[in-house]
Amino acid sequence: MSSLEIRDLHVAIHDKEIVKGLSLTIRSGEVHAIMGPNGTGKSTLSKAIAGHPDYTITQGDVLLDGKSILEQEPDERARAGIFLAFQYPSEIPGVSIANFLRAALQARLAEGEELDATTYYKRLYQKMDMLKIDRKFTSRSVNDGFSGGEKKRCEILQMAMLEPKFALMDETDSGLDIDALRIVSEGVNALRGPGLGVLMITHYQRLLNYIVPDYVHVMYDGRIVKSGDKTLALELERRGYDWVKQELAPAAPAPATVHA
Repeated sequence: MSSLEIRDLHVAIHDKEIVKGLSLTIRSGEVHAIMGPNGTGKSTLSKAIAGHPDYTITQGDVLLDGKSILEQEPDERARAGIFLAFQYPSEIPGVSIANFLRAALQARLAEGEELDATTYYKRLYQKMDMLKIDRKFTSRSVNDGFSGGEKKRCEILQMAMLEPKFALMDETDSGLDIDALRIVSEGVNALRGPGLGVLMITHYQRLLNYIVPDYVHVMYDGRIVKSGDKTLALELERRGYDWVKQELAPAAPAPATVHA
């Protein structure tokens, strides 16, 4: 069983601290959802774990199977088993999805080792069939002219082919209509299993209707302030986040007693 352990993590961007001491452990087979208002550091957390150069980890550690990954470059973290699904995936005109995925898999092989084309395409088509993706999809340029749903489906296909230990899904539901959300969620559910741990970042409970998490965490002001099961997401949908903020607010001092 693999584990991704985040220990007292502090992350800054342009000298402003965004994540302020967050700890969380995710194990193989578990799906954790992080919810919270805008600006609480949810996306910052995922990008920092993946090694985005704009984010500086000033304190704490991230361990994959007990080994710190903070000294690793983003590509090394990816090869070690970390996958980041972006909120806004980049477009790569002129590079087909099939060639992009082939290059990504080739990069994981030892120097001098070549990816067998027949084996690669057999595996690619198996994954596409499992995810209910038309095979013509792979001839298109990566995300070029794609709808929001197609971009997210492309990332799910990447995840299926790369088979990471842990997938960080940064607002996968962003920009999706109900039909696209259902299709993408079916893809994620098809990949769920004992070999994959998932960290889902979302604002809304609607995603969790389709991808039911094992654990739900509320992030506020750079920290996880509340954790529970899927019922916590339902409570957030019903009550919003104000009640969480009120619970965190310091109690007002009792008025002084005046003696005659």
